[in-house]
Amino acid sequence: MERPTDPTVLVIGGFLSSPPIYGPFREHLLERGARHVEVAQIWTPDWILSVRRGGGAIATRAARALLKAVDAADGVPLLVVGHSTGGVAARVLTATEPYEGRRFAGARRVGALVTLGSPHTNAMEADTTRWKGNGTATFANRYVPGAFWAPRVGYLSVASRWLVGHEEGVEQTGPQRAARRFYEQVLPPPHAAAIEGDGAIPVDAALLPGARHIVLDDVAHAPGARHRWYGSDDVIDTWWPTALEAWQDALAERARTAPSDTSTDPAS
Repeated sequence: MERPTDPTVLVIGGFLSSPPIYGPFREHLLERGARHVEVAQIWTPDWILSVRRGGGAIATRAARALLKAVDAADGVPLLVVGHSTGGVAARVLTATEPYEGRRFAGARRVGALVTLGSPHTNAMEADTTRWKGNGTATFANRYVPGAFWAPRVGYLSVASRWLVGHEEGVEQTGPQRAARRFYEQVLPPPHAAAIEGDGAIPVDAALLPGARHIVLDDVAHAPGARHRWYGSDDVIDTWWPTALEAWQDALAERARTAPSDTSTDPAS
């Protein structure tokens, strides 16, 4: 069977982002052969409200975008790219258990799930004074831990060691000190003397167990940091071929093992 090369891509943005931020990213993916790129309509106010009201509305908006992308894909499973918290929200969409009262069970629609600087471990969610209900990482790690649907869904997690945050007492720049504070909020204690990360998410939190892993050296967490980020034109070339391979391998696995009755397999 000829390996497909033109996936329909769903992009789920990160915390406090809005769709226009991903406009250049969308164009870069189309230039690399994506058949269609759908960006989930999740806006900054939605993210702000989710802190106090829970992530159900975020997941619902992501699910709507997934269904819209599926329509454009003519039934071919999608290549889903989640940036930051959007990557964890994408994992939630594949769970069969209800999240905040909504059941998505979208694994069969996802051919590959790529996360860019996503906090798959998030210690902040344990603080009930700040987060309402089940946080996305807490839920995902309970019901779809690691590369849960592999090999029928391909998984790739991309991280960066751009900024090292050191413990107190070590001379460091202002950005390094700020990064250290972010890293300590995401990683549960005890914390290492030096933590590598992309300025917001530490490497150890961004690498999903069981997924293919890529760790970059000089890439910032998000656009607008006056630095290359995961979606910069040249950076995409460091992970896109592996993402495409993960998607192709998952589709080949489904074709090879297609069961006669898929009613009990949400990843079929």
